Amino acid sequence: MHRVVHFDISAEKPEQLTSFYETVFDWKFVKWDGPMEYWLIMTGNEDAPGIDGGLSRREAEKPSTVNTIAVPSIDEFAAKVREHGGTIVVPKRAIPGVGWTASFRDPEGNLFGMMQEDSNAQ
Repeated sequence: MHRVVHFDISAEKPEQLTSFYETVFDWKFVKWDGPMEYWLIMTGNEDAPGIDGGLSRREAEKPSTVNTIAVPSIDEFAAKVREHGGTIVVPKRAIPGVGWTASFRDPEGNLFGMMQEDSNAQ
């Protein structure tokens, strides 16, 4: 089984939204030192159930929340998505030093992401 391992929230004003989640849920935010504007979200202790996520600046076509599923091969799972009636929204792309990601829609139009870990991704 492949599990949801990450979520993304998008915001028009990320700095203000981080304050909301910090105050309401006591989440912790750390601005990522990567090639895009992104904040890592820690939602709790690693030994407790749950997942962590990220926050980015909202883009016009991007919904407010996207769940990301860990897979061993985006290429293999993208083929399965197409074979079973889903579509590719954003093709496979690198997150340098982290891995590969892509976005899809299921047959009902729901958006989801996939992540393949690969520290050599460029």
